[in-house]
Amino acid sequence: MLTPILIFSATYLVLALGRLPGFRVDRTGAAIIGASLMIAFNVLTVGEASAAIDFDTIILLFGMMIVVANLRVSGFFAVISAWVVEHAHRPLVLLSAIVFVSGIFSAFFVNDTMCLVLTPLVLDVTRGLRRNPVPYLLAVAMAANAGSVATITGNPQNMMIGSFSNIGYRAFAGAMAPVAFAALLGTIVVIAVIYRNEFRSSQPVTPAHRRIRVNRALLYKAVAAAIGMILLFFAGWPVPKVALVAGALLLITRRVKPERIYREIDWSLLVLFVGLFIVVAGLEKTPVSQELLNLARRLHLEHTTMLSAASAVLSNLVSNVPAVLVFKPIIPKLADPNRAWLTLAMSSTLAGNLTLLGSVANLIVVQRARRDVEITFWEYAKAGAPLTIITIALGVWLL
Repeated sequence: MLTPILIFSATYLVLALGRLPGFRVDRTGAAIIGASLMIAFNVLTVGEASAAIDFDTIILLFGMMIVVANLRVSGFFAVISAWVVEHAHRPLVLLSAIVFVSGIFSAFFVNDTMCLVLTPLVLDVTRGLRRNPVPYLLAVAMAANAGSVATITGNPQNMMIGSFSNIGYRAFAGAMAPVAFAALLGTIVVIAVIYRNEFRSSQPVTPAHRRIRVNRALLYKAVAAAIGMILLFFAGWPVPKVALVAGALLLITRRVKPERIYREIDWSLLVLFVGLFIVVAGLEKTPVSQELLNLARRLHLEHTTMLSAASAVLSNLVSNVPAVLVFKPIIPKLADPNRAWLTLAMSSTLAGNLTLLGSVANLIVVQRARRDVEITFWEYAKAGAPLTIITIALGVWLL
């Protein structure tokens, strides 16, 4: 029983650190190695390891990646984002426009995508207007995290929770959309207060028009597929099946090389999921699983406040996807599993705004902007820490 515990602990330690010190082993590599060791030491057979993989989650994530890749390559996100930003003629209106564009699109098309699209746009606009880019860049990352709370397809951890809980897309969105909306409003307020000198001016601003390259045929087809997919989600069709079929249909094309779409897919994230499913399955064969349940009872994790706090802390230690997997065997045994799953989705996602390292979305914005502006750990935390506390408190109250 000691072997799987050591493998699990070592894997999660690397996840917490980001990479194995002294080696070129990242989080995905750690998950692969951990999963392989679970099989090598006979903690799991190959068949048990295969059975531990939640293929609904993998299929959903893969299908969404293809749909989002087509929308991005077509220029859809860039066109809509640029149009909205260009029609914002006050600094506070510009901030609000960025928050709602980032948040709303993140709710349906995975938060990381909007950070990739919006960061260069925001840099160009703020440079042209001679404004401080930092609050607007923070708005991109924080709103992407906040908005992604709303639906199962908003972020990877929600996709996992949707699969584990069997909560329908419409029911999930009905419970979580108010939380996302409140969090987006909170994002605007917190950033406007922290950077009040930037937004004190009422002088009109006129962002320059940006020419966006658009593949019209692909754009129309991708938008039609995305709208149809979302409608079927709300109609109650199986979410992984719809996402996969929508993605597959978009691959039928004469205009775009398939390699271009494949390059947009985050293959390492898919592999990370597979490895973590196996690592956690190995841990579930030990008494630790029961000990975690006993700990959950002692900490009263059946209460929304306590579960939110525990989830937020763990999500910032090891990242939100591994944190959700730790809670996987515990949640079904709590008094109200459905509310617990929703609480876990809310808190693990909003906790991503606490620090610069709390979410991949944050890192994408910082990395893409670093040639023009440096956002330090403390610069981010100045707005992120109060925003996280406020939005999780709002989420607890609403749930």
